[in-house]
Amino acid sequence: MEKRKTILLLIIILFSLIVVSFILFPYQHYLILSLAIIGIIFFIFFTRFEIRKIKAREIVILAILAATAAISRVPFAGLPSIQPTSFVIITVGLVFGAESGFLVGAVAAIVSNIFLGQGPWTPWQMFAWGTMGLSAGLLRMFLCKKWMQCFFGFIWGFVFGWIMNLWIITSNAQNFSWEFLASVYFSSISHDLAHAICNVVFIIIFSTSWVKILQRFKRKHGLLN
Repeated sequence: MEKRKTILLLIIILFSLIVVSFILFPYQHYLILSLAIIGIIFFIFFTRFEIRKIKAREIVILAILAATAAISRVPFAGLPSIQPTSFVIITVGLVFGAESGFLVGAVAAIVSNIFLGQGPWTPWQMFAWGTMGLSAGLLRMFLCKKWMQCFFGFIWGFVFGWIMNLWIITSNAQNFSWEFLASVYFSSISHDLAHAICNVVFIIIFSTSWVKILQRFKRKHGLLN
């Protein structure tokens, strides 16, 4: 538990770094900043995985799940906020733990954007989806019931949008006003609600079977969290 608290603290520090960096640096430096932030994310979690000495088979299944989460987003690109990516990430966190959930979320964001377009929003998506998987892993003892998972997925539909709104606000920091902040968050309500409902629908339909399959795989191959 102490190790997980340390990971969560590192994530909070990283998020603070993102916010400060996007405020202090002008728009033309977003590419450099994005690459630096992505590098920090991977350094923290790949280092953690190296210390834990995970098995190659665990890396393979996490890579497959990250690819599944990423590719499942592409067919729904024309439908804002409608995609199964968040469901996959939440399920990984529930079954494989906080670190795995974060990695799958972060990797899914950057891989899916290879098809949908990279930009200054990519590290924010990596952080948002990564933290979604992280929190699912940290809270999985409280998410044993499906209605709890639905509530968790619904809340994260909005939290994800709120995090993504921050990159819009910080990229326009020179024109910041409380009216601008309110307008950004108000205009995202419909997208956030669609994301939240989509999470609930996928959890209701697929959660039980996915969790059973992944838990069976974990037991069969002796994978640890």
